[in-house]
Parts: sequence; structure tokens; C-alpha cells
Amino acid sequence: MSGSEARDDREALLREARALREQRRVTEALTSLERLREDHPRFSRLHQERAQCLIALGEGPAAIAALREAVALNPALPACWDMLEQLHRLRGEAGEASVAAQHLAVLKQLPPAVVATQSLLADGDLEPAEDVLRDHLRTAGESVGALRLLARIRLEGGAADEAEALLAAILERAPDYREARFDYAMALLQAQKHQAARQQAERLLEDAPDARHVLKLYGAACLGLGDFEPVIDLYARLLAGPCESAEEVADLRLWRANALKAMGRGVEAVADYRAALSARPDHGVAWFSLANLKTHRFDDNDIARMRAAEARPDLQDMDRVYLRFALGKALEDQADYAASWGFYARGNALRRTSSRYRTDAAERCAERLKQAMTTEAFVKRAGWGADSSAPIFVLGLPRSGSTLIEQILASHSQVEGTHELTEIGRYVGELCGIDPDCGLPVNPAALLDLKAAQARALGERFLSETRAYRRLGRPFFIDKMPNNFWHIGLIQLILPRATIIDVRREPMACCFSNFKQLFGTTNQEFTYSLEDIAGYYRIYLDLMRHWEAVLPGRVLKVQYEDVVDDLEGAARRMLDHIGLPFEPACLRFHETRRGIRTPSSEQVRQPIGREGLEQWKRYAPWLATLRTALADVLTETA
Repeated sequence: MSGSEARDDREALLREARALREQRRVTEALTSLERLREDHPRFSRLHQERAQCLIALGEGPAAIAALREAVALNPALPACWDMLEQLHRLRGEAGEASVAAQHLAVLKQLPPAVVATQSLLADGDLEPAEDVLRDHLRTAGESVGALRLLARIRLEGGAADEAEALLAAILERAPDYREARFDYAMALLQAQKHQAARQQAERLLEDAPDARHVLKLYGAACLGLGDFEPVIDLYARLLAGPCESAEEVADLRLWRANALKAMGRGVEAVADYRAALSARPDHGVAWFSLANLKTHRFDDNDIARMRAAEARPDLQDMDRVYLRFALGKALEDQADYAASWGFYARGNALRRTSSRYRTDAAERCAERLKQAMTTEAFVKRAGWGADSSAPIFVLGLPRSGSTLIEQILASHSQVEGTHELTEIGRYVGELCGIDPDCGLPVNPAALLDLKAAQARALGERFLSETRAYRRLGRPFFIDKMPNNFWHIGLIQLILPRATIIDVRREPMACCFSNFKQLFGTTNQEFTYSLEDIAGYYRIYLDLMRHWEAVLPGRVLKVQYEDVVDDLEGAARRMLDHIGLPFEPACLRFHETRRGIRTPSSEQVRQPIGREGLEQWKRYAPWLATLRTALADVLTETA
């Protein structure tokens, strides 16, 4: 169901309930609202209507609770604040009545169109909100408040770049507009400009050092930069203060656990994940995060609790997705592979319903890329770019063993491991545009419009913008973003002396590992079906053949299975390719202490083992589709 269809369905159910109440069929109206609540639990006006039904039944305390739920979701509901004021006065609760009256007074001072826009935005109705606001801007003219509201609509709609530009312009006009500066920092954060976001948060904290919402933003920016240690104490400080709800406690515990996990403090991370679940037992992402440690084992009671939560009809879709993947891992550890497969498959199927990824769109992007990035194009541009050999790009498919390669190399005294950096992908988006159906460059030929000076400047920009992730002062650093295999052409143009290492893994093992791994937000959307995974693997192989043809010898291919069989030989080969001498510390990679965010973080803190090579065979009865789709790829040796 599209967004507009879901909205129409929601509004129809609300009208039905309102009509029943007006006919004094209040009990039926409440039943109708419960149906609406199952599908749209965060729809604020259903809680407002529930309150009116409860008032009709003379249930004042329950009506107050419903109204509080409504305004918590949507503070721009004048009718709710009005009813809250009246109900509190009737109960002799002068303080609460005064607070409600103050909220109502603030809304009455705003233009009605602005209030309506705020209300629509709170309910996720972005298109109607923008329509109302644009009509207001046309008639009333621009104001920084209204423009900030437009930026928030853009930000909620995922257009972080547009929101960022709007908010930057607002702050030029009104540098002391704190709310706009906070939104600006959020836009920077959403665009993964973590250093700039942290700088904005620091500026806000100068005037309000205890502002909890700003401290949370600061913590998120630190996490994005890989600066995990400070936020461990920061979240502990926030937890020690007054938390608004169990949901806030659960989130803070979760974020702190993620930072602890990244720093290798697994026992403490488990304790915080467990604390998050104590605050919110159905917190799907906390259950999944425990499973995503890879080393944690659930007991029968955990599995029973997860099954019960996953079966709840009113559970949010993403909580259900997280729980299905967690149950898949829990049952895999118990060797119940049939049940485990069922949860992995259903988790992927549900996640795919909200994905826009299409294999045919990715194939078209790959073809355009190959047509543009030719031998002649690179010969003509030889010697372009920044003169630096510092970057080491470790790329390939996710779940190919790239975290292990990064950890081996980062154990060398001259190499620093950073993270999966987003800068290269962002530059490609700026230059080429992004296809919404696959997240890949629409017009890769635009890269060839760069002039020599621009290519050099972009390479220097990469070195400058990634400096925030480098803390050890080592001459080389690793960008482990797997998706950079799409962008080897841009890397060659702007950083011709950078090292590029392509990590390969046996196709069935790699593809299945992607299927059973849930990636964050909209990352790696090709992983939600076996057919899409196989198609993506084929595109990846085809592109890597292309890069080898047009840039022969430029990329070092490393086979994961070879690393497992001969760690020292593989380490020497990679270091030789970079131009570094061998160091025995690379063989003791599991002893290296550094922040790691990927799903393999706990695994690479242990000595290398062979147990992951053939795990997929336990699921062979359900992987016939994958095997058929890969076909000749399984025997390919090139």
C-alpha cells in the first residue's frame, strides 16, 4: 500500500469512528478505533478521538491518558490541549490545567496554516504538510519559522541535502535561532557529515550544556566518527538523569551497548542490551543487537519471550523484522535449521515490502558505468588527482571477509583502520545523481566532466574530510566501505595512488551470509531476497572484470578462503601490494584493540577459524533457488 493509500485508509477509519460517536454508538466507535490503532499506532488524531469517546462515557482519567498520548505524538493539536485544560480544571488539578493552557496559548499565537503543517508533519503526512505550508508562504511571505518547517519536512522525507541548504540559509539570517541550528545538525547527521554535525552540537552545548536532546545528537555524531569512548560515559550520564519514559531508557541503554560492543567490551554490552530489554521487553532492535554480537547465545526463556513478542498483532513492522532475524540466529545456534530458516525468510520478506531496490535498475546503472569508464577515458586522465598513497580501499560485497582484512592491516604499525566511510559515495551522488530504485549513480558519465584541477581538489577534499576519523597519526588509513567497488573509476580519477583491495568469498557462502544478515536503515537493500542477492553478485563480478580490463593490475583480489588457509602468505601479499614491510602483529590481529562497528566485530577479535566457510551448507535444502540463480558463477575461477 502506498503512502497516500495508507493515509486514505487511515482517514476513512477515523471518519467511521467519529460518525459512530456522533450517533452515540460510542462502544462501537472505540472498537473501530482499536482496529485503526493496530495499523497506525502513532496516528495522533486517533488518540484524540479516543479521548472524546471516553469523555462521552464519563471516563475522565482514561480520556486524560489518551489525550496525553495524542500530544506526546503530536504537540500541535489545539483541541487536545483545550480538552486537557478543561478536564484537569474539573478535577481540581490547577497545575496541569495551567500547563495545558500555556501550550494552547502558544499554538493560538501561530498562523493556523503553520499549526496545521506542524500537525500533519507529526503524523508523517509530508505531502499534505508541504502543500499547506507552500500556500501559506505564497500568501504570507517567507519567515524563518516557516522555512524551518519546510526544512523539517524535507528532512523527514529523506532529502537531507535540501534540508541542509535551507537551514544553512536560515542561520545566515538568524544565527541565534537555536531550534534551526539543532535541525541543521540533524540534517548534517542524516547526510553522514558527522564532524560538521558534532561541531554544531558543540556550539549549542556552549549555551545549554545539559540539554538532553543536544547531548544525544552529540553522541550520535561521535558514534558516526568512531569516537566511541566518550559516548559510553555520556550515555551513562544521561541515564543517571531524569528520563522521560521507559522508551528513552531503552534507547540510551541500546546506544551505550553499541558503543561498548564497538570497543570490544562485550560483557558490558550484553548487560546494557539486557537493561534495554528490561525497560522495553519488545524492543526488537535490542534483541537483534544481542544476536548480532554473533557470540551471544540465547536460552529457551529468551526464545520464548521473542516468539511471544514477534507474534503480537500490534507490533511495529521494524520490531517484527528485528525479532525475526534474532530468532533466526537463536534457532540456528540450537541447530534447528528449519525453524531458523523460516524466521530469516519471513524477516527478509517483511523488510523487502518497504524496499525500492530493483535488480534491473542496478543492471542498467552497471551498464552505463561500463560504457563511460573506458580504457581511453583513464589514459586521457592519467596523472590526475591528489598525490597521496595514504588511502587503502578495502571493498567487495558485504559479508565477504572485509572486516578481517581490515583488522589484519590495521594491526600494522603504519596503518590505521577507520570505518565504512561514506565520502566517496556522497561525491558520486553529488556528481552523478542517485537512482532511487537501487541507490546507484544515474549518470556516471558525469565523472568525465571533471577537469584536472577539480579531480585533484576532490581528492584533497577526501583526504581533508576523512581526517576526522584518523586519530593515530599513521601514514596509511583504511576506508572499508564495501560499496566502493562501484566507484573504483572515481577513486582512480581523484586518488590514483590509493591502494584498492577487492575481498572475494565463495559465492554460496557470501550470498547466504548476506541473506541472514540484517543491515541498518536502507543499507544493502539487495539482501532481502535470494534472487536479488544472486543478481547483485553477478553484477559485482561483471564490474570487477570490467575494472581489471580497463585498469589492469590496479586492484588486488584477495580470496577470503586463501586468507583462512594461509594467513601469513595473504598478509605478506597485501602488505607488499601497499608497499609496506611485513610485521608479525598482523598475524595477531585478534589482539589489536580498536573500535569496530561491523557485524563481524566480535569475530575478528578471535583467532582465525574455518567454522564460517561452510555454514551455508546447513541450509542447503532451502537454497536451491540461490544455487540455480548463481549457476555458472559457482564454477567461475576468474
